[in-house]
Amino acid sequence: MEISQLLKGVLDLAVLAVLRSDDGYGYDVLRRLRAAGLDEVGDASVYGTLRRLYKAGLLNSYVVPSEEGPHRKYYSVNDLGRLRLAESGNTWHTFAKTMDNLLGEPV
Repeated sequence: MEISQLLKGVLDLAVLAVLRSDDGYGYDVLRRLRAAGLDEVGDASVYGTLRRLYKAGLLNSYVVPSEEGPHRKYYSVNDLGRLRLAESGNTWHTFAKTMDNLLGEPV
């Protein structure tokens, strides 16, 4: 099974999770996802996910000037995003338990 296929279904959840306690800009979110073990996540996927979550009303954004280059657009999870994170997290945990039961002990 390819990780990239699994990522498509859970990238929204992963992005909300990394932003739940600390705001972040695009590359920062990408770096945090990779540091958490999602090495296969692509740059364009993360930037597209941030835009989609923002348009869906799950994230707030603000711009911070940078002396080292262009201004950075930061994202933060709002109340609606926290609700989605909790709901999607519960769905994930239920699904993961079901799959663990089906698969049994690791080989």
